[in-house]
Amino acid sequence: MSGPLDGFTVLDFTRVLSGPYCTMQLADMGARVIKVEQPEKGDDTRAWGPPFVHGESAYFLSVNRNKESLTLDLKNPSAMRVLEPLLAKADVLVENFRPGTMARLGLAFEQLATRFPRLVYCSISGFGQTGPRRQEPGYDAVVQAEGGLMSITGAAEGEPFRLGVAISDIVSGMFAAQGVAFALLARERTGRGQFVDIGMLDATAALLTYQAGIYFATGTTPGRMGNRHPTIVPYETFEAADGNFVVAVGNDDQWRRFCSVLKLEAIGEDARFTTNRLRLANYDVLRPILGEQLRSRTRGEWVEALKTAGVPCGSVRDVAEVLQDPQLEARGMIQQVEHAVAGAVRVTGVPIKLSDTPGAVRTAPPTLGQHTHSILSL
Repeated sequence: MSGPLDGFTVLDFTRVLSGPYCTMQLADMGARVIKVEQPEKGDDTRAWGPPFVHGESAYFLSVNRNKESLTLDLKNPSAMRVLEPLLAKADVLVENFRPGTMARLGLAFEQLATRFPRLVYCSISGFGQTGPRRQEPGYDAVVQAEGGLMSITGAAEGEPFRLGVAISDIVSGMFAAQGVAFALLARERTGRGQFVDIGMLDATAALLTYQAGIYFATGTTPGRMGNRHPTIVPYETFEAADGNFVVAVGNDDQWRRFCSVLKLEAIGEDARFTTNRLRLANYDVLRPILGEQLRSRTRGEWVEALKTAGVPCGSVRDVAEVLQDPQLEARGMIQQVEHAVAGAVRVTGVPIKLSDTPGAVRTAPPTLGQHTHSILSL
């Protein structure tokens, strides 16, 4: 079965993470993605490591599957002659240079739109193509800080923390792929491509959701709460006898079942804790009671008992535990491809499951310039 983007061609001028994550999603869904890379160097992440697998960067391998690699010096005056026939066939162009860079190369949207009116052109940058900060570079750690995420991540009395993955890069890539899909859908009606402008700060601010809602409603700036939830109790990490796990009690019925499993029925009916609003107001009293009881048994015992009672919970697992989960295996989320140099390489699978036109992991990430000859010979 063909993916929903089968037959579409994407010219990918991106590097590092936000752009490659976008184009990987498009490639997973069937698009032909031609990754245009600098000769001899390529995407910056080709050199990021260790770890390397037979000289190939594990970072690069993680976000560049299903793509072809074309090496081309964009600063060479003859580059446009090479790109012209590719642009004529392309449906989408994605780039994540600093604003103005593509214009200097003669490849800005305004420079291409007249000749290629059906082209959907997506730009990802740190702060977007407009506004007073448009020229600032976009680095994930900086945007996590500037976008407010670090201020609400970490222990209440501790330092702010960056998330363990480059979430500002990744969510920008996700929004970019959505924007491209929306623009292609619009093109079906209008016959025209359009410009898709993704700013990493915009994308990160959009993640604030209910934290932004709290500020808009109260004027109070949300702060760090560790693993607590600002509006639900108990909804956080607890320490069992042998490790940490999460309890997510989302309503008052789950609260009573939770207390029954803990053999704290009296607490469940205590007037101070019967509703979520009361539990939130009396958190400092309630938390030590729950914490002491939950340390009395192992993590596995609590998780099994709470799941049986229908109380949402889960162990705090490390990456190895997650990637060995039979559930992910059953869902096709661990895939293996044969790389030209690294051999058998495992990658994560396609998280969007379509019943009729599913995406797929078809080919390994390319070596630098692997497809230059085949692309230019067409």
